[in-house]
Amino acid sequence: MQRGLAVNILILGSGGREHALAWAVKQNPKCDRLIVAPGNAGIAQIAECASFDILDGAATVSFALENSLDLVIVGPEAPLATGVADALRDAQIPVFGPSAAAARLEASKAFTKEICAAVDAPTAGYAHFDQLDAAKAYINTQTAPLVVKADGLAAGKGVIIAMTIEEALAAVDDMFGGAFGSAGAEVVIEEFMEGEEASFFVLVDGETVLPIGTAQDHKRVGEGDTGPNTGGMGAYSPAPIMDEDITRKALDEIVKPTMAEMARRGTPYQGVLYVGLMIKDGQPRLVEYNVRFGDPECQAIMMRLGGQVLDLLQSCANGSLADANVTWADDHAMTVVLAANGYPGSYEQGTRIGGLSTLPADSFHQMFHAGTSQNGAYIVASGGRVLNATARGVTLAEAAERAYALVDQVEWPEGFCRRDIGWRALKRS
Repeated sequence: MQRGLAVNILILGSGGREHALAWAVKQNPKCDRLIVAPGNAGIAQIAECASFDILDGAATVSFALENSLDLVIVGPEAPLATGVADALRDAQIPVFGPSAAAARLEASKAFTKEICAAVDAPTAGYAHFDQLDAAKAYINTQTAPLVVKADGLAAGKGVIIAMTIEEALAAVDDMFGGAFGSAGAEVVIEEFMEGEEASFFVLVDGETVLPIGTAQDHKRVGEGDTGPNTGGMGAYSPAPIMDEDITRKALDEIVKPTMAEMARRGTPYQGVLYVGLMIKDGQPRLVEYNVRFGDPECQAIMMRLGGQVLDLLQSCANGSLADANVTWADDHAMTVVLAANGYPGSYEQGTRIGGLSTLPADSFHQMFHAGTSQNGAYIVASGGRVLNATARGVTLAEAAERAYALVDQVEWPEGFCRRDIGWRALKRS
């Protein structure tokens, strides 16, 4: 389907992750036509936006054929879980993203635990339940803190860190009561792992595993990592804790055995694998797998990778990662999330955002849009996490200074951000 050097590309998704992917892909001179479905107000400034059901494999295939697409990049997890990548592969359309069977690594926490047990990958002890009474009986035999997870996809919000037994019991009540929809029909209850979290990203083409970067996210809404979990309030890359020894252990003890087991089961993995790790005393343990780029980690990593991203994703899609190389600048990147007041609880939508048109936009500064839409002449907030102020610097401190300078130019009294993104690494340095 590919016609020489120039390629036509479709990215599925509408968040900050997809804006960052679109920006990076656009830096590559091979990118001829770039379409994002459905996109957002920021993405519309650099790419065409299209409207169709991205959870529908047949609709996606039809759009790809009509527009002579050479590559489809699946951003969020939901289309992967519904088999969109399978439909594209069946139609012989190159796609970046795993099959629905392989996407179970994110779509089912219990499945991931089963895989970990099969390959003896280090992870938290756990129990899996599909009945409320049994889950409660188990909790009452445990010692807090505990981690209660909705088994299915819950948009990054189906994890409760219960500091008391009462909180754990309330969490399973909520999950089985429908607080997370069908994602909470089954739950996984885990031991609480102490240590420092890091995100490790690898590309896999079914056989070859290629590390492409590390990052650290800030899940809690409040400064000092306090308050409820969110989809992520900011991130930076690289993660200093991921030294060569820990990276090697993560690959040899967790990632590669998992990929080998997936292939052995007849469901080889092809796409990006986001490996959430907890690190203590030099030993990484698996927190979770995600089958797509993290958001907001992706924003920081894309700033550091730039246009080579397109070549890497194509190599992943066509099975030639063994011949690919990643070129890193010796620098740092940070992204700071601007969210609507009240997030992750209830928040107002439709509030106007000013100051965006005068922001610097280059390889060191980008304001990636997440929950935005166009309302006449104005850009308005249309989600909880709305903007991602992202910057690169020689040091993490310089990247932070630039990112927060972007934040301070935004005119949006209805929004807020954390002012301590990167605090652990900045304190060390």
